[in-house]
Amino acid sequence: MSEMLDARHAVYVGSFDPPTLGHRDIISRGAGLFRHVTVGVGINPDKSPLFSSGERLNLLREIVAPLENVAVECFEGLAVDFVRQCGASVMLRGMRTLTDIESEFTLTLANRSLAPDIETVFLMASEQYTSVSSSLIKQIAGMGREGSVNQLAEFVPESVIEPLLSKYRE
Repeated sequence: MSEMLDARHAVYVGSFDPPTLGHRDIISRGAGLFRHVTVGVGINPDKSPLFSSGERLNLLREIVAPLENVAVECFEGLAVDFVRQCGASVMLRGMRTLTDIESEFTLTLANRSLAPDIETVFLMASEQYTSVSSSLIKQIAGMGREGSVNQLAEFVPESVIEPLLSKYRE
């Protein structure tokens, strides 16, 4: 490839369904390490996410608004292709557990084979976010118990709570 990719530009991809405090943590820490961070909201036509791609895009844009060097975009296809389209040479990944390390290692080897010019940088989740997962968040929101707002506040940004709960009221 003759194109120049920027080593000071990282791309953090995921489904972000819903965006969590763990995601926000990785994004803000990445924004402190790199000149520019692009958050890529993956669109997988084979999956049925809780939030539409437009909703996830808007929620993430609100969450990262205070970070001047962060942009949010949607993409379809391979993450490494999106990283290259952004002109970045770094894929930023967050890891919570040993299970994440195993799956991320396999994914990184595949990505390196597809795009040897793109490096993967891992950030370990901050301790308070190691148990945060979208399936846990959806389970809490779906139960709709009294106090679920307070419980959700431990896992998702405040701006995500009401849209999340409204999905389960519909």
